[in-house]
Amino acid sequence: MLNNFILDMREVPKELILILNLLKNDDEGYAQKYLKEEYNNIDWKLFLELTIHHRFYPLLASKLQSFDNRFIPQFVVQTVSGLYRKNVFKMLQLSGEMEQLAQLFKTNCIKTIFLKGPILGIEIYGDVSLRTCGDLDLLIPIEDLDIMDKLLEENGYEKDPYIQSVLEDWKWRHHHFTYYNSLKNIKVEIHWRLNPGPGKEPNFNELWERKRESLSSKSPIYFLGREDLFLFLVSHGARHGWSRLRWLMDIHRMIGQEIDWKEIDSLVKKYYNFHIVGQSIILSSQLLNAKVTKEMQRFITDNRSKSLAQKAIFYLENMVNLHTYPVPKDVSLYHGRHLYSLMSYRQKILFLLSHLYPYHIDTVTLPLPKKLHFLYFILRPFLCFWRKVRKQDLSLEEQK
Repeated sequence: MLNNFILDMREVPKELILILNLLKNDDEGYAQKYLKEEYNNIDWKLFLELTIHHRFYPLLASKLQSFDNRFIPQFVVQTVSGLYRKNVFKMLQLSGEMEQLAQLFKTNCIKTIFLKGPILGIEIYGDVSLRTCGDLDLLIPIEDLDIMDKLLEENGYEKDPYIQSVLEDWKWRHHHFTYYNSLKNIKVEIHWRLNPGPGKEPNFNELWERKRESLSSKSPIYFLGREDLFLFLVSHGARHGWSRLRWLMDIHRMIGQEIDWKEIDSLVKKYYNFHIVGQSIILSSQLLNAKVTKEMQRFITDNRSKSLAQKAIFYLENMVNLHTYPVPKDVSLYHGRHLYSLMSYRQKILFLLSHLYPYHIDTVTLPLPKKLHFLYFILRPFLCFWRKVRKQDLSLEEQK
């Protein structure tokens, strides 16, 4: 398998190994034998926590119902089934909102590409209810952000002002704004980039030319071309350490569909993400039994891809949640190093150079009139030094 490379999974909870085995084996007899022989002391509470954390309950619901309570307790089956039913209603609600927003943007002549959400359930799983999502993500040209902001506000959405910026660094340091409709309990993320910068990626017009249209909706709903979608999901999952395995299941499903690997090869050369494609294929193959074809072989023989795949196992050993703050310090440090290791050499150079560009914290350390913000380019090294000294002083005071 993969040139004899095997992921070290010894520290991964046996409950998660069981979940993976239930998902990748359709043979009920095999799964029951595996469960009976290897997992007599399953922590079913942890099993449920992991099922919820990795968002696997839509896929597990029907599988678990085929087992009798000699193997899996009834409360586990009932809990997973209940979560699946709730997800059906949530996905139907998001599907309706997606259609309404698509019509709204079309009426106002805003080109819109839906990145994730219910559209993935239909496209990748063939059933909107088999995938979970918490919000709607869509991509628009950056020049349409102002009119999009106004439209969403008029339709009950409120913008989350969490992005703090100086000298318009938000345009390349960040990649989306978040809006929330409290009456509908729906969150929408408006992207102007696929990923946070700095980094090279296709511009909107390129993605628009390769877009596809959903045939399952009344209003035209556009989403990414197959190869663009695959690479977007790869970069998104890798950036989050594959800490929710639902993202890896997306890759597993897409690998089993028709992908133009020559086009993938062309795109990864252009955007320097060969290694994270390799990482995703290795993880999909070993965790979910994805079939590796001849066209994929070159991605998984790369030593860097193998190293990155092993590093991702940390997130499975610890059930990491990067969206719950504060993130534990050890996890935060590991994730920061992992993000850096994912970068291409070109990205690393851009990332290091980006530290020379002023940050919003510089305006807090030394407030200046907006017309003088250009001075932060000169002052930034001194402001960084001052913050470091001040932090050390505060630390000494706390020890007294």
